[in-house]
Amino acid sequence: MADDNQQRAVNTAFAPPPPLWKHFTPENTEKLDQIKTEASKDENGRPNKKKEWSAPELRALELPSELRYLVPPDIPEGQYSVFGELQALSTALPSLQEQGIDQLYPEPAASTNEQDAQPAPLNHAYYLLKISKSLLLNFLEFVGTLSVSPEQFESKVQDLRNLFINAHHLLNLYRPHQARESLIMMMEEQLKHSREEIKRMDKVKADIEGVLEQLQAESRSMATNESGDTNDQTNTSKVKADAHSQLIWELLDKEN
Repeated sequence: MADDNQQRAVNTAFAPPPPLWKHFTPENTEKLDQIKTEASKDENGRPNKKKEWSAPELRALELPSELRYLVPPDIPEGQYSVFGELQALSTALPSLQEQGIDQLYPEPAASTNEQDAQPAPLNHAYYLLKISKSLLLNFLEFVGTLSVSPEQFESKVQDLRNLFINAHHLLNLYRPHQARESLIMMMEEQLKHSREEIKRMDKVKADIEGVLEQLQAESRSMATNESGDTNDQTNTSKVKADAHSQLIWELLDKEN
């Protein structure tokens, strides 16, 4: 009876978390780390902290029952279960024919160019629009059937279901194109950001070069000017140098 209740909970649409989450505590994690440290010691009794444990190696340690849930499961092969429903590991989208569903849009036409072996692309937007219009029409017919002969609803429900599945399948066929376009937009945004950074760096470089050229010109004019007190010239040059240094730092802080 308990197994039936647990299986029913797993199959629900909003299933609660499995009871094993209660074993993921800091105390159990620390115990598992201590066991792995002891098991990884070499002949001299020194622990190998760089050792990476696999799931079969952890299970071979004969862990206590409360620590066995902390060992990750093996990588599934072929299929895996989510809330009681089997999901395939393959990323290939199965065709509607393989699922026993009538396909309402044509297959991509073969390319007329002999050098191009790729089929011509399918106009997803065109057939999605046609399916959307068919959905509206079939829904009106479904409402009319319910008002006249409610017992004949099953055929129209099946038509609506088939239309929705075809529309959803068309959208899934468009996912690779959507992923490529999203990646292109992301890369274009990164390129734009990099170019703006380069422009700001070029501006800072030009400003600093201008300050350095001004310093060089002033130092030359002071070297050629032999009149005046030497101490006054030294103090004046020091003040100007400090002012220019402050200006350079302000330029750098402004751009950062």
